[in-house]
Amino acid sequence: MPHNRYSTLENVAILLQDGVRLYARIWLPTEAQQTPVPAVLEFLPYRRRDGTAARDESTYPAFAESGYAGVRVDIRGHGDSQGLIEDEYSSRELADAVEVIGWIADQPWCTGSVGMMGISWGGFNSLQVAALHPPALKTVISLSTSIDRYNDDIHYKNGCHLAANFYWSATMLAYVLLYPKIWRSGIYLFDASI
Repeated sequence: MPHNRYSTLENVAILLQDGVRLYARIWLPTEAQQTPVPAVLEFLPYRRRDGTAARDESTYPAFAESGYAGVRVDIRGHGDSQGLIEDEYSSRELADAVEVIGWIADQPWCTGSVGMMGISWGGFNSLQVAALHPPALKTVISLSTSIDRYNDDIHYKNGCHLAANFYWSATMLAYVLLYPKIWRSGIYLFDASI
């Protein structure tokens, strides 16, 4: 969708080494095709086309208008992205994020410098991915997170499960069970055959 200062790329497929496709929405400054820009990645399970769409529409255009590409990717097994999620912040999720960072850095519109951002889930996985030192990852914006998940996590305190885990597991199950939205001829359809 073109705008004066940025364009939006919908349903961009990112092919991972194991053949799984993750899907992204990308906001690009208008000049990015001629003059590459740094990128900011958010890697979440919260369904970019409906779950976080309203919030994304206020966040990523601001990045694009400031000269950064904004890249919002649904993690494996969520939204339109293929595959199955194993667990929160699994080694597979973090490895996928490292591959996505490499993919972004290799795009002609990117300078090769990538940042990660997130609140809660996205902040936690940003910190954990940073600990893996992917070469293109230059910075992290992490909000409402902790580096000490044993003592200071929303799900655990000193290793004990908190009551919020029941609510949280039910919420995540509902997200995973929703059909992906499929875009055909300008109309969103729910397709049970996928």
